[in-house]
Amino acid sequence: MTAHLITGAGSGIGAAVARRLDERGDELWLLARDAGRARELERAFPGARMLVGDLAAPEKLSWALSHQEVPERLDSLVHSAGVVELGTVGELTPKAWNRQLAVNLVAPAELTRLLLPQLRLSRGHVVFVNSGSGLRANPDWSAYAASKHGLKALADSLRAEEHDNGVRVTSVYPGRTATPMQAKVHQHEGKTYEQGRWIAAESVATTVVTALTLPRDAEITDLSVRPGH
Repeated sequence: MTAHLITGAGSGIGAAVARRLDERGDELWLLARDAGRARELERAFPGARMLVGDLAAPEKLSWALSHQEVPERLDSLVHSAGVVELGTVGELTPKAWNRQLAVNLVAPAELTRLLLPQLRLSRGHVVFVNSGSGLRANPDWSAYAASKHGLKALADSLRAEEHDNGVRVTSVYPGRTATPMQAKVHQHEGKTYEQGRWIAAESVATTVVTALTLPRDAEITDLSVRPGH
């Protein structure tokens, strides 16, 4: 059975990807930040396997996984979790910078490092759900954009390093997507959140699943997705 490990499956794009893969009968491993969140995910995805690890503390992930059963092989690792805190460079504190860099960049790097043996075994696939902010930086988005620019660099280096091991690497750059994070962004911007104006999380999930199911003779490296209206 095809096995996937997904972060951020509790909502938004990660949840949509998990639903799509669950519907086709694949084996799901879902990373939760704590035991309470793991129980919520178990109710949402009966039959999925849970792992607990806090992406906000990437230096503790190795210890956390070493005390749990992890998959013996993985066909894909989908990094979908992320956090955002907007503000000008003059306003953002080191705490805001460090949290976004930890969750959005350092944790994906560490989780990938820890699971590379399983991915190499199956000649698997790593998908980074990045952002349009990984390609450009706008006012108030410096810390988030820096974390996502770094995520692109991580993906590009990983792709070159693991090519001979048969591991494929894809970065997906969604534009504004109708998720709880987007509602938070609108609140910060002082704008009314109109869900229908933005990309549905299910549409981004389609791009992720397309990359995962591409025949072995090809690899989607970078894919930008923008609102269609």
